[in-house]
Amino acid sequence: MQEALQYVFSGITNGAIYAAIAVGFSLLYNSTELINFAHGEFVMLGALILVTLWNIFKLPLPLAFFITVFTVSGMGLLFERLAIRTVSKPHPIVLVIITVGASIFFRGIGMLLWGKDSYSVPSFSDHAPITIFGASLLPQSLWILVIVGISVCALHFFFKKTLTGKAMQACAINKRAARLSGIHSEKMVLLAFFLSTGMGAVAGIIIAPITMCSYNMGTMLGLKGFCAAMLGGLGSLWGSLIGGFLLGIVEALGVGFFSSSLKDAIAFLLLLLILYMRPGGIMRVKEVKRF
Repeated sequence: MQEALQYVFSGITNGAIYAAIAVGFSLLYNSTELINFAHGEFVMLGALILVTLWNIFKLPLPLAFFITVFTVSGMGLLFERLAIRTVSKPHPIVLVIITVGASIFFRGIGMLLWGKDSYSVPSFSDHAPITIFGASLLPQSLWILVIVGISVCALHFFFKKTLTGKAMQACAINKRAARLSGIHSEKMVLLAFFLSTGMGAVAGIIIAPITMCSYNMGTMLGLKGFCAAMLGGLGSLWGSLIGGFLLGIVEALGVGFFSSSLKDAIAFLLLLLILYMRPGGIMRVKEVKRF
């Protein structure tokens, strides 16, 4: 029982990170129907920029946090303006290939700026681990859950209660009708990139204290975040959250009770199962378009 609970705690921590990445995928897909395979590199940039600001420049953590998020979000805006919007014939396959190329480009930039070394940052607080039925829950895990929870609730409030959020939903449902209603669809796409890459930065920030950060960390994290988004329902805010936690817990239990060599395979096995049994994900397509 103690061992299983420890695996569940580990799975919840990893699941929250996957959920944050999956939410970034869903935010962009819901507004543009684009799957950004460079999203994992924005997670990497979030982690390494935090390392630079907090460890090297010694900025206070809250200030380093917000500077990192806005810096990575700004890079997302540049990516949309320079690489996506300039495409003359934006066929989905062309756009996906562009994001794959961007992933390689950002990874190269990361290697040039930070080298091939791995970096780490201390936990966000120095509190002792919490023991529950013999299993330990690290304070950083609580920070991860709180930050992801606040981010998702803020996004939910944004889409449900603000005029801009409702305009983004209108563009997602019918871009032509939204345009006829006076909504600037290009600005909504730009905002979608800003929010999506911002969530990638948040994921990179919260993962930095629990793993070693390097230029090539984003690829696998991005793929697992995509698997979580597909598992919950690509385009659904709450579906991405559910998919992330489910993937994290199943992955932790599989590693704990079977073999650590299955850690990366479990995500893709779940993806194949969900595509075969329920292609719309846990949250069906009807719910996907409504956050």
